[in-house]
Amino acid sequence: MNPLYKLLGVTVLALLINLPFGYLRQNCEKFTFAWYFYVHISIPIIIYLRVKAGFSWHFIPITLGSAFVGQFLGGTINKRMKRSG
Repeated sequence: MNPLYKLLGVTVLALLINLPFGYLRQNCEKFTFAWYFYVHISIPIIIYLRVKAGFSWHFIPITLGSAFVGQFLGGTINKRMKRSG
């Protein structure tokens, strides 16, 4: 399989995994245990996916950025759901 497709798959999975955690994080007070839990729980999963796909540590910024986008989008969805009713 093409390494570019693998990288795309890992980054999309990192984003999708973090969507619900970002959604749940939005309901927590900042810097509490729950907040840290929702921010960091996906990291071992993403590391596993990255290693299984055969990518070195050089690709951490890409997967970390994708996880951040997932957290951000999940929080944004939560805020919009609260505003709309």
